[in-house]
Amino acid sequence: MTIDTTTTTTMPAAEARNTSPWHDTTLTPAQRAEALLAEMTPAEKLQQLVSVWPGAEGASGDVAPMQSTQDQAASFDDAIVGGIGQLTRPFGTTPIDPTDGVSRLAELQRAVMAANRFRIPAVAHEECLTGFTAWKATVYPTPLAWASTFDPELVRELGARIGEDLASVGVHQGLAPVLDVVRDHRWGRVEETLGEDPHLVGELASAYVRGVQSAGVVATLKHFVGYSASRGARNHAPVSMGPRELADVMLPPFERAVVEGGVRSVMNAYTDIDGVPAGADRDLLTGTLRDLWGFTGTVVSDYWSVPFLASMHKVAADNEHAGRLALEAGMDVELPHALGFTALLTDDPEGSRLVDRSVLRVLTQKAELGLLDADWQPRDTADRVDLDSPGNQDVARRVAEESIVLLRNDASIIPLAAAPRRIAVVGPGADDARCLFGCYSFPNHVLPNHPDLPMGIRAPTVLDSLRAEFPESEITYVRGADHLDPSTEHVDDAVRAAAAADLTFVVVGDRSGMFGHGTSGEGCDVVDLRLPGGQEDLVEAVLAHSRRAVLVVLSGRPYAIDRFAESATATVQAFFPGQEGGAALAGVLSGRVAPSGRLPVQMPGDDAPQPSTYLAAPLALKSDGVSNIDPSPAFPFGHGLSTTSFDTSGATANVDTISTDGVVDVTVQITNVGERAGTAVPQLYLSDPVASITRPVRRLIGSARVTLEPGESSEVVFTVSADLASFTGRDGRRLVEPGTIVLTVADSAGDPGAPVEIELTGSVRPVDHTRVLASQSAVRPLEA
Repeated sequence: MTIDTTTTTTMPAAEARNTSPWHDTTLTPAQRAEALLAEMTPAEKLQQLVSVWPGAEGASGDVAPMQSTQDQAASFDDAIVGGIGQLTRPFGTTPIDPTDGVSRLAELQRAVMAANRFRIPAVAHEECLTGFTAWKATVYPTPLAWASTFDPELVRELGARIGEDLASVGVHQGLAPVLDVVRDHRWGRVEETLGEDPHLVGELASAYVRGVQSAGVVATLKHFVGYSASRGARNHAPVSMGPRELADVMLPPFERAVVEGGVRSVMNAYTDIDGVPAGADRDLLTGTLRDLWGFTGTVVSDYWSVPFLASMHKVAADNEHAGRLALEAGMDVELPHALGFTALLTDDPEGSRLVDRSVLRVLTQKAELGLLDADWQPRDTADRVDLDSPGNQDVARRVAEESIVLLRNDASIIPLAAAPRRIAVVGPGADDARCLFGCYSFPNHVLPNHPDLPMGIRAPTVLDSLRAEFPESEITYVRGADHLDPSTEHVDDAVRAAAAADLTFVVVGDRSGMFGHGTSGEGCDVVDLRLPGGQEDLVEAVLAHSRRAVLVVLSGRPYAIDRFAESATATVQAFFPGQEGGAALAGVLSGRVAPSGRLPVQMPGDDAPQPSTYLAAPLALKSDGVSNIDPSPAFPFGHGLSTTSFDTSGATANVDTISTDGVVDVTVQITNVGERAGTAVPQLYLSDPVASITRPVRRLIGSARVTLEPGESSEVVFTVSADLASFTGRDGRRLVEPGTIVLTVADSAGDPGAPVEIELTGSVRPVDHTRVLASQSAVRPLEA
């Protein structure tokens, strides 16, 4: 695939580099890369497989795991001799004004070009999980909030916005999205994921990839693979997983983003599966990714995962050995700087072949990006760079509004019929903008190390937004508790404020951070799913003394809040909704915004064991007479209320029998029978009642968003291939079995819905990555 980059400028012909075969744009990127590879010395080749992190020596705090490893890195001037493969985070390491950052990156690129005889620039990469992780850049909702929208087109638009911002400043690669399927809600990085269902993760991740890459920027899938199933939900812990769970739960989102999404880069996971670290697993990085799926892009290491093979996994004797293991497995580029790949120079023919293999991939990608063009020069501009444009803010607002989930709404208090005269707002999440952001947002990721600097963006808190939404109300705020400190010293103050108010908003949840400096985020794992700090005591006391109370949970994971939701008048869940999230929440509460979010993870019951997700075989669910522990969720996967009512007719199928390579259409009619406009989110689940192995009771295979005015109706048609009933059989092959499957259109995984039985006939049919990977949905408005 040739990527059309918009981050280059053209020099006059007299100033262009001398034309060589690798400059010839009439050749394919691979041909140009081969011509350049043939001219390079072993040392020059190796430089293309490593990276340098300029400025990291001056960074403080925890920007990446075990950042002290940076102390072993060479200086920038020494590291770029002979060229360099990648520049690590020129904008995302320390605060720099975006306009100044463009000039600085241009200076770095000119230095890299001057340091090698071919004048090859570097690929500059950045984090982009909740937007471009740079100072003064838009902070979008976190991926778990994207997933709550069930809206792939909006996520594609978000990805395009992020890609355009990266490209506009000269960045070529973004380190997102995260395709880890959640297996344990206690894991700190749940906020970075797209939820607990492989279909939803694959659908939205592929949309994000298409968006980012439409701007000429390389998207990067991570973390390949199994990272989210670490034992005990501990970051980097080993993964105990059988090959079938790996094949049927963890791999499909990556497969779809590679096969359908056309992604150009993949990053390995830190963890090991059954004793084999992903960074040294040839079966994964080469056998599955390249030989089976046909991936042709680059594999980049997660930060320091190459030396971790020696220091953490203990499968290598030293960094040199670790580099060889990673290269043999299929790793192409070592990030964030060179430690394991620095000693790969060898007279060994096999080692030389492996180096050439990876260098060819790197140079091919550089040709695709335009970096081998004779007239390429780094972008340098005196114009002001705006990374928080009105267009960005509009997309951030729409994602935030669509992501908010109304969990419970007793007596239909939401939307509020009239603004209450006296409102109490309590809880540590109400007056802290950082509670709206994920751990990879610049304000939470880097700015804590620079407390004297402003945030750089406008991000009204929930409290600010409620005051703007209800200007005639008298609003009192009491923090009441802390996210980390379990003290209950100020709970009584919150109780008094709530008792005096007509309505209380209780705003609790998480404050994201890194490596123990937050309650959610990388390295912020938990032992249970109770609200952290002193918030449990706060919520219990305030709800007991409030006339009416709305519980608002701002978090990066689902918490066990069932008993609180039963006591509150209404409950709202928002997964870190970004800089526009405060206004979006206030709009849902007032009725200005119709809630349409759906849960991408189930909300656990108060006494439910962990780990537990909806994607489960029968014996993983409630089993009376078998176990005294009830894993039933408080709110199921896919749940979310509207402020109107929908009537869904029984589902029908155009046929009741298809062959094991056939297709069926399932149709349902939805009518808004309420008094307000709203959005229904019908979900299509597949069940396989009798199979040769145990199967999930239900698994999502499709969904749609249907926005209707009162009285309007639409027909939704899901087109389903028999391929979607496939699973990994006892012999390790993926197959479609004959027999009965049930397709159910439902409002959630826990809703009985409208089922139709389909008989699959014929013989057992093996399938592979060329199978149909997703259902298709079409929404057709009906005449009144």
